[in-house]
Amino acid sequence: MSQMEINNVLSQMRALAASMDLPTAAPKAADNSFGQVLQQSINKVNEQQSVATSMMTDFQNGNPETSVAEVMVSMQKASLSFTAMTQVRNKLVDAYQEIMNMPI
Repeated sequence: MSQMEINNVLSQMRALAASMDLPTAAPKAADNSFGQVLQQSINKVNEQQSVATSMMTDFQNGNPETSVAEVMVSMQKASLSFTAMTQVRNKLVDAYQEIMNMPI
């Protein structure tokens, strides 16, 4: 390819990119505070536990649409998410205690 062909292709690419009017991506982290993110994650864990409990109740009541495998997977997801949330809480408490023990 010659230099002129490359410049022609580049100008076409720039023209296409300019005509697309893509929205600029705004950072999501600036919109959410730490407390909001923590509250959302706690709500998701609670939701997973509620779903697992309702599936287990449906299975125990003999609902033919609920299988043992689905119930077990749902219960494991809820357990894993709760364990992860507990570990995050423990790390936050450790960090808080370490900061509080720092000399001024």
